Amino acid sequence: MSWLDWLPRRRPPPPIEDALWRDALAACPLAQRLSANDVRKLRLLAARFLQRKRFHPIEMELGALQRLLIALQSCVPVLHMGFRALRGWTGVVVYPGEFKVRHRHHDAATGVITEGDQILNGEAWQIGPLVLSWAAVQQDLQNPWDGYNVVAHEIAHKLDMLDGPPDGVPPLPRGMSWRRWIDTFQSAYDRLSRDVAAGYATPIDAYAATNPGEYFAVVSELHFSDPARLDRAEPQVAGLLRAYYGPSPV
Repeated sequence: MSWLDWLPRRRPPPPIEDALWRDALAACPLAQRLSANDVRKLRLLAARFLQRKRFHPIEMELGALQRLLIALQSCVPVLHMGFRALRGWTGVVVYPGEFKVRHRHHDAATGVITEGDQILNGEAWQIGPLVLSWAAVQQDLQNPWDGYNVVAHEIAHKLDMLDGPPDGVPPLPRGMSWRRWIDTFQSAYDRLSRDVAAGYATPIDAYAATNPGEYFAVVSELHFSDPARLDRAEPQVAGLLRAYYGPSPV
C-alpha cells in the first residue's frame, strides 16, 4: 500500500449505513425519482461528500440525517459530472434559519462603494464555504416541486465559479457549444430583465434578473424542482440544462 492511500482523497469513503440511507431517501423526494442505477451512484457521491466536506453548524446541532440530506441534494446536480465538479471548497456552514450578511458594492460608473446587510437563505463564496439555512432546506424537502431548492441554487453557483466569478457560464462538458450557451442564456436573461422592468408577472422568479449568475442558479432550481415550468417559459434554456445536468429527476 502506498502512503498516498492514507490521504483522505485516496481512501474510499466510509459506507453510509443502510438504515440511515433509507431514512434519507424517504425524506428526499428529489432522490426518490432517480433510477436504481443513479441511486447507487448518488450513494457513493454522498459518501464522498460526507468524507471530504466539513460541516460547521451555527447555533444548532446537526445530526447525521441532516448532514446526509444536505449531501444528497448537493450531489444530485453533479450526478453525471462526478465528484470532481465539487472541488475547490470544503466547508458547509449551516444556520438554523435565515442569516444576515454584509456586502460591499462598488458602482463602476460612479466609483462609490456602499455597504449593506442582506437576509439570506443560502450563499456560495468563490473561495470559501457553502452556506445554508436549515429551515430553507427543510422547506424544500417538504415542498420539492414548487420551483425552489436552495441547495441546487447554491451548488449551481459553485459550479459557475469553477472558472472564475459567477457569470452564468460554468465550465461545459465536452461536446457542448460555449457560443450556443452564451447566446441562449443571454437572450433569455434579457427577455426576463425587460419583463421584470416592465412590471410583468414572470414564470421565472424575478430574482433571476439580478445578474446572469443568478439567472443560471434560478433556472437550475427549476430544472430540479419544476422543469415543466422552465420548458414552457424557456425551452432552449431547459434543453441546455438537460444536456448539462442530465435529465431532471422529476
